[in-house]
This record gives sequence, structure tokens and C-alpha cells, in this order.
Amino acid sequence: MRKIVVIGAGKSTAVLIQYFQEKSIPEHLEITIGDIAIENAQRLTNGHSNTNAIQLDVFDKASRSRAIEQADIVVSMLPARFHIEVAKDCLHYGKSLVTASYVSPEMRALDAKVKEKGLTFMNEIGVDPGIDHMSAMQVIDRIRAGGGKIVLFESFTGGLVAPESDTNLWNYKFTWNPRNVVVAGQGSAAEFLQEGTYKYIPYHKLFRRTEFLEVSGYGRFEAYANRNSLQYQSIYGLDHVQTLFRGTIRRVGFSRAWNMFVQLGMTADDYILQDSETMSYRAFTNSFLPYSPTDSVELKLRHYLKIDQDDIIWDKLLEIDIFNAEKMIGIPKATPAQALQKILMDTWSLESQDKDMLVMYHKFGYEDSNGKRKQIDSTMVSVGENQMYTAMAKTVGLPVAIATLKILNQQITTTGVLIPTQKEVYEPILKELEGYGIQFKETTCEYKGYNPDGVRG
Repeated sequence: MRKIVVIGAGKSTAVLIQYFQEKSIPEHLEITIGDIAIENAQRLTNGHSNTNAIQLDVFDKASRSRAIEQADIVVSMLPARFHIEVAKDCLHYGKSLVTASYVSPEMRALDAKVKEKGLTFMNEIGVDPGIDHMSAMQVIDRIRAGGGKIVLFESFTGGLVAPESDTNLWNYKFTWNPRNVVVAGQGSAAEFLQEGTYKYIPYHKLFRRTEFLEVSGYGRFEAYANRNSLQYQSIYGLDHVQTLFRGTIRRVGFSRAWNMFVQLGMTADDYILQDSETMSYRAFTNSFLPYSPTDSVELKLRHYLKIDQDDIIWDKLLEIDIFNAEKMIGIPKATPAQALQKILMDTWSLESQDKDMLVMYHKFGYEDSNGKRKQIDSTMVSVGENQMYTAMAKTVGLPVAIATLKILNQQITTTGVLIPTQKEVYEPILKELEGYGIQFKETTCEYKGYNPDGVRG
């Protein structure tokens, strides 16, 4: 039996394990799931004969190294900052490694040693990053092979609630790490290229600069800019591209409403609220507003943000119960972002019957070999089954699982610290994903670029 060790049993791991279990007999696989909370690992075994659970603390060198030494290949589904501990042991024991996370500087620094040992450390092989890399490079390489020249590349991804489970005014529920949603866009300005000009959007303006998208069968969406789109110029070989933009998808109206929290300061994560453990939701809201001996918290907030009483944004605020004087934050030494997350989780957590949805949208503007300007729009929508087998778990877990098996079977042989931009990697994985309903639909039209006001022509 060939041993696959999966470290971490979080929300994105269920479909990954299911894939390995389905392949375990024909591929002679033994799956070990390690997690600091062994009950989480045990829950994912589903009583499968070729699957076992162990307690594994990534910072306990003995248990970590013992599990890795016995593996034929290792999958790390830990938070990104913990991968390096696993990677160092994989290098020491000569084991290939697969993760869904962005390549960190520490991971990149291992590249030469990984190559020396003939190992593959595949990173960024989830959904975003992951499926976005592979699906984009497939089209980019196809255009280039036909003699075309890329002039625009835009890519958007969003974890959303499925239409049948969309039951709140925000048209949003948490389908992945809530903290990442609350602090999205912080740290630096969004950077991108538009018609050959470098553009920047500072955080306090981020949610008022959106682009609209239409996805057939699913309606209209909006997208706000990710932090640094420019890093993808070299990754995708787009050194001469005129427009390069990556963004996050939400339903129309979300960003305008979210901007209230940004302007109030509720998303700040760099200081501690005093007495946050006993602070009510109402007191939390009031702490960001001017003092008044007479005006209510509601009236102060409406005046401060210039919200009319009949504005849908006001209804959205009421819906999340942000003025409730009885509910408590209940978190010692909480930052504003942590307190806001606690409030939002009351109404934005998925119910047992809810389904999530993953939407991805690429735009490619190019000149073909005859000098004609064309545009390809490529979209993918995946809807989850339930709270365990979510669209997010599916689109993260399946690419990780498929890549792992292909490395184990020596169908992916490139060595070093990699991301899935090579044809050897993306072509077979995308093909297999189609069998699981993860496939892109393309439309082609004339490419007109941007008007001077930045709106697509």
C-alpha cells in the first residue's frame, strides 16, 4: 500500500479525503489524516477501511516527523503559515508535498534543495490560487499557440451562497474563513494595470470601485480589486499586457454596504478594544460614533454615514442586529475586526440545509494572428451539496487530491517548488475536474477595450 498523509482536517478537506478513499483500492492507497484535534480527523475517515486518524500537532516534532517519515507523499491542509514546518521534514525525509496555499518566501527558498532531491513541492493548487492559475494558463497558452497576443487579462473569484440558500439582504454568507472576509484588502493598496497605466486603490476606497459581471444563469455580480494583481505579470508571462486586474466577486450591493464598516473603522485589526468581553453589539457600534447627550446610536450612525431611513443599507444594518444591547461580543481583548466577525457570524453562518457556490470569471482580450481584436469570457460555477461537501471544499480539495495522485504516479515529474502553470500539470487536472462538474464555459466576442472613464466598451 502507498501511504498518503494528510495534515489538517479543516473544512476544505472532506472532498479531498473522499477522492482518496474512492481511489484507494485501484490505486492501493492508505490514507492517514492527522489533526491536532483527533476527533476532526476521525470524522473524515467515515469508517473507511483504508483510512485512519491520528493526533498530530504540527509543532510537535516527534509526531510530525514520524508521520512524514512513513508517508510516500504528504498533503498539508494547514493554515499557510504552518506549511514550512511540514516542508522542512518532507525535504529531510525525501517526500513530495502538496498544498493549496500561496508560496511563501520561506517555501520558495527551499526550491534548490527540493530540486537536488528530485522532489515536487506543489503549491497553489486549490481554487484561488489553483483552478484560477490552471484555467487561465490553458486559455493564454492556446491564444499564444495560435499566434495571438494578450492585451488584457482579468480574473475574478468569489465564494458565495447558492441562490436557493440566499436568504438575507446582504446576499452573502460565510463559505470559508470568516476572518479573511472581514480583513480583506487591508495592508496595502490594490495595484493593477489598466490600458498601460499603473492604477492604485487605497483600502478606504476599495469597496467603492467595483466592476460589474454577468454570469449566464446566475445573474449579475460585482467585483472589487485584490491587493496585488501585478505579481501575475511574470507568473503568466504577461510582460507586455495592457490591462491586468484580479478581483473578488460579490453580489451587487454588497461592497457599498460593506464600505460602511470600513469607513467606521470596524474592520481594523491593529488595536484592542477595551472591555470587549462585556461589550454589547450596540456599545461596539457606538464606540465608533461621536458623543451626543441626546441622539440615539441609530440616529448618530445615520447622520455620520449619511444613510437615509429608506435606504436598503439601513435595512441591512438592522438585519445583522448591530444595535442589540443584549448580545455581547464575549471575546477578551478583541480587535474591531474580531468583534465585527462575531456579530456577522450570527446571521451569515450557513444553516444545515444551506448550499454554497463558487463563481470564477476570466476575461482575455487579445489580438489574433490576423490583427483582429477579440475577447474570450470564461466562467465556472460550482454549487455545493451540503455543509460538509461544499463547493469550496470541492474546488479546493479536488485539485489538491488529483495533483497528489499524479505526482505519486509520476505523471507530474517536474521538480522544485512549483505552482500549477505548466501544461504538464494543468491539462490533465482540468480534464479530470470536468468529470466532477468543474468546467468552464467560453464565449467569444469583439474586444473593444476600455472607454476613457474605465468602463468596458
